[in-house]
Amino acid sequence: MTPPAGLPHVNLSIGEPKHPTPDVVKQALVDALDGLASYPATLGSDALRAACAAWAERRYGLTLDPLREVLPVNGSREALFAFVQTVIDASGAQKPVVISPNPFYQIYEGAALLAGAEPYYVNCLAENRFQPDWAAVPEAVWQRTQLVFVCSPGNPTGAVMNLEDWRRLFELSDRYGFVIASDECYSEIHFGQPPLGGLQAAQQLGRDFSRLVMFTSLSKRSNAPGLRSGFVAGDAALLESFLLYRTYHGGAMSPTIQAASVAAWNDEEHVEANRAAYGAKFAAVHAKLAEAFAVSLPDASFYLWARVPGGDDQAFARVLFAEEHVTVLPGSLLARDAHGVNPGAGYIRIALVAPLADCVEAAERLVRFARRHA
Repeated sequence: MTPPAGLPHVNLSIGEPKHPTPDVVKQALVDALDGLASYPATLGSDALRAACAAWAERRYGLTLDPLREVLPVNGSREALFAFVQTVIDASGAQKPVVISPNPFYQIYEGAALLAGAEPYYVNCLAENRFQPDWAAVPEAVWQRTQLVFVCSPGNPTGAVMNLEDWRRLFELSDRYGFVIASDECYSEIHFGQPPLGGLQAAQQLGRDFSRLVMFTSLSKRSNAPGLRSGFVAGDAALLESFLLYRTYHGGAMSPTIQAASVAAWNDEEHVEANRAAYGAKFAAVHAKLAEAFAVSLPDASFYLWARVPGGDDQAFARVLFAEEHVTVLPGSLLARDAHGVNPGAGYIRIALVAPLADCVEAAERLVRFARRHA
C-alpha cells in the first residue's frame, strides 16, 4: 500500500511504550556500569529480590519470601516462554494441553508448541466481559490440561479479572491440578483502580500460592522495554524448578540491569506520571473515536479494542493505512479460529503509545475514514 505522502505516519499497531525512560532508572544504570565486569547469579541479587518483594507488598499487600517466592527475569516475554518448558511434561501417553485466552499474546502458543503441548483456545467475547468462557472447555480437555495462561489486564481487550473470576479458576485448578501462569505486565496502567492480581486474589480467598505464578515487567510500568527486566513470583516449588532450568538456560540478568531495576521498583513517582500521560490520551481520543466506532474504555492497559464498521478488520486496516497513513492492528491477527469463530475478527487494536498530539491526529483520521466508508 502507498499512503499519502503529505500525511505523517502514526503507528498505533505495536504495544511498545514510547514515553521517556525515567531519569532515576537511567542514572542507576550508569552508576552500575562496573557490574559489567562480573558474572551475575541466576537467582539475582539480594537487593533486587528485596525490591521486588517490597513492591509486591506495597502494591498488593503480599508478604513474599524474597529467596523462595521471587525470581528476577529478563522481561516477562522470555519468562513466559521458559516457564512453560519447566512445567509441561510431555512424556505421558496423552498429549498435554496448554489453555490460552483467545485473542492472546503469541508467546503463549509458541511456548506450548515447543514444549510438546497442544494449545487449546478459550474465546474471550464481549458477551462474557472479554473473559475466557471456562464452562465451554470440555471435560476431556481439562483432564489433559497442565497449564492455563491468563492475562489480566488483557491484551488486547484490557479486561481485568475480578475476584469471582479468580475463584472459579482456582476451583478448576484444584480439581484438575493445572498450573496457572498469570501475565500481569499491564497492571500499572489503569484509571485509578489498581487491577486485582492473581497472588492478591489467592490471598483474599484464603489460599496459598500453590500452582500459581505471576509475571510482571518494567517495560510498560516504567517505560523501559529495552531494559528487559521483570520478575515472577508465587509457588516456591515451581520457582525452584524454574530457577534450575534458568541456570542451564542462561537466564541470569546483568548486574548493571539489576541495579537499574532496583531503582525502578523502588520508585512510584514516575509510574504515576506515566499513568497520567496515558489517562490524558484516553481522555483526548476515546470520545472522538466513539463518534464512529463501537469502543469502550478498557478496565486497564493502553489499548482500545474497537469494532470496525463493516466487520472486515484486515481490509479496514489496509485501506486505512493507504488513505490516512495510520497503522492499527487487525484483531483477527491476534486470535485463532476456534469453536467456529475468530474472536478478534471485526476489531482493531489501537495502542495509545504515540505522543498525545499524534494520538489525537490519528483519532481524527480514523473517524474521518470510518465516516467516508460508512
